[in-house]
Amino acid sequence: MMQIKTLPAPRRLAPALAILMAGLLGLAACSEEAPRETAEQQARAVTVVPVGSQPITGSVSASGPLVPREEAAVSAEIAGYRVARVLVEPGAYVRAGQTLAVLDGALLQSQLLQQEAALAQAEVQAEQAESQAARVEGLEGQGVLSNEQIEQRQFQARTARAQVRAQAAGLADLRARQSRLSVSAPVSGLVLARNVRPGDQSGAGSTPWFVIARDGLIELQAEVSEADLARIRQGQSVQVTLQNGETVLGKVRLVSPQVSAQTQLGTVWISLPARPSIRAGGFASAAFEGGGGSSLTVPETAVRYDGDGASVMVVGEDTRVKRVAVSTGARGGGLVELVRGPAAGSLVVESAGSFLLENDLVRPVRKGAEGAPAAPAPKAKTEPAK
Repeated sequence: MMQIKTLPAPRRLAPALAILMAGLLGLAACSEEAPRETAEQQARAVTVVPVGSQPITGSVSASGPLVPREEAAVSAEIAGYRVARVLVEPGAYVRAGQTLAVLDGALLQSQLLQQEAALAQAEVQAEQAESQAARVEGLEGQGVLSNEQIEQRQFQARTARAQVRAQAAGLADLRARQSRLSVSAPVSGLVLARNVRPGDQSGAGSTPWFVIARDGLIELQAEVSEADLARIRQGQSVQVTLQNGETVLGKVRLVSPQVSAQTQLGTVWISLPARPSIRAGGFASAAFEGGGGSSLTVPETAVRYDGDGASVMVVGEDTRVKRVAVSTGARGGGLVELVRGPAAGSLVVESAGSFLLENDLVRPVRKGAEGAPAAPAPKAKTEPAK
């Protein structure tokens, strides 16, 4: 019978065990390097910006109507006369004292002639009475005339002279009326409205005949909240945007000392340059510049809002993000003031919409230097909530 020889078990399994051990060692080596490569690959590149110190420009905005800085209402000073001519139209620039309209003075002229004749007659009568009184002067007690007759002539002379003064006053009144037949401009400026026509009767109605913007100056009457009103000062520069898109530079002329109890808004009067495009009755918006000193700021996009309030994502020295609660202040120019939050120089994620969670590993990239890693940020500090 044939006998089959078998190799010992250790010799037969040695090659297989060697291959298995080599595979396990390779897997172990891979498993040691895998976490590090996975973490680096999963690190998201985010744009970061430092918390800076700078002034907020245009942080306060408001809007309101365009109104004349000073408005002059003009009407006839005498009543009962017909309008003969109107000499100006809306939009005309007039000088102080310039005639705007003329009343028909035919009736007044006839009254003037009558009054002049009455004054002349009274003057003659006064001279006659004074002459008669002069003849009896010094005859008291001489028996030529009674004292009663002498006193009567003296009284008639004084009465006649009083009549002269009364007629003269009437003549002066008519002449004053005659001088007011011409309706003139009390100030120089731009005619905004004309509400009179030839043939109208003077003294009828209470609507002014003409409305004049003194010196043609129109200003913005902006309504500002009570909180922002304290940050506005007289002489402050303002960027005013008109409805046609034109932007002009104005200055704060006056800040209201009070606010409305109903709306909690205060009025700020902003002087504007004299331009044809700036019309009274229009509407404009204003952005106040240089409202305060420098403050810690971040882009508005860096602030996220959730149920816990406002916060920013700060990148620490270990390139991991940390949520830091903030209190915001003024806004303007795409920036927001941090009243409370990380210290100056801290790196924050520019876009608050990034899907980042607390302690996420990131690859920070400075804005404007994409592809270059950002320098480690200083440790974020927060001020205690007050």
